[in-house]
Amino acid sequence: MGNKAYAFIAATAAFLVAGPAVAQDWKPSEPVTIIVPWSAGGSTDTVTRVVAGELSEALGQNVVILNQPGASGSTGTRSVWEAPHDGMTMAAGAVADLGAYPVLGTLDAKLEDWRLYLHVANPGLISVRTDSEWKDFGDLLEALKTSGEAITVSSGGLSSATAISMQTLEKAADINYRQIVYEGGNPAVISTVSGETQFTAATATEQVDMIRAGRLRPLAVIADKPLELEGFGTVPPVTEWLPEIASAPNYFGVFVPADAPQEVLDTMDKIWAEKIADSEVMKAHAAERGALFNATYGEEAVKAAMPYLSINAWQQFESGAAPNDPSEFGIPKPE
Repeated sequence: MGNKAYAFIAATAAFLVAGPAVAQDWKPSEPVTIIVPWSAGGSTDTVTRVVAGELSEALGQNVVILNQPGASGSTGTRSVWEAPHDGMTMAAGAVADLGAYPVLGTLDAKLEDWRLYLHVANPGLISVRTDSEWKDFGDLLEALKTSGEAITVSSGGLSSATAISMQTLEKAADINYRQIVYEGGNPAVISTVSGETQFTAATATEQVDMIRAGRLRPLAVIADKPLELEGFGTVPPVTEWLPEIASAPNYFGVFVPADAPQEVLDTMDKIWAEKIADSEVMKAHAAERGALFNATYGEEAVKAAMPYLSINAWQQFESGAAPNDPSEFGIPKPE
């Protein structure tokens, strides 16, 4: 056998051994964009800006936030889906929204078409102005049951945390309310503070500053356990008044099209496992904002987020707000 043949065999052997042994790291050559499909200042925007800082450090490249609200979050998410699936444009938001878009008919991409990178779960919080006549959730619940005129609640839109929380309450009790819709959780909260609406059911993250400032009084958290808010104290669970109400963690994260290049997904997996999961910055943010920190990705993320997505998607479908059966998109009916 000649020298050229030996050289070819040696080169081939080296390729077979070395080629697949180490995943190629993704090194973006220009800034990465994360589209937040809600207005600035809301729960999604606030936490995504913290995540962007951690990602920028890990990638060695700037990660910029672009707010693009509209159509209950589907407008900005659609922009990500229609952009090249090269990792340079990512989405942010709640999995309860992302998975419900095809049920609502606002975006065809199914949950399985995305790779999920989760960081916090934000519970919904029922709050009123501090000068409200309703001193606890029992008072508000009685008013919602007996008022001849619909009581107004501020909302970020059809699939926002408020809409989901109110549909959950409506399923557990016969209540009379009307949602006043704003472009995201932050302006919705401000509307309650200003007196435009009578109460809010936005996430704790969106309300915590106004609670600490003494502008809002939290009455109940949509959960089966109390919520400890730094600088305020304990907020009782809604199950003290409605024991059978359905509740689950509402997970937020960053979403990448699942057909992005493998080196993009591998790098994001590595960053989530080695940096985000142990990020003291993220942990401190969650504690300060009244959120549950639980960084997870991939199939584990789908498993964690599915209970709340199921509640949302099936409530939308059974109420007639969504035209498509959630089971067609792999979303099981809540037990």
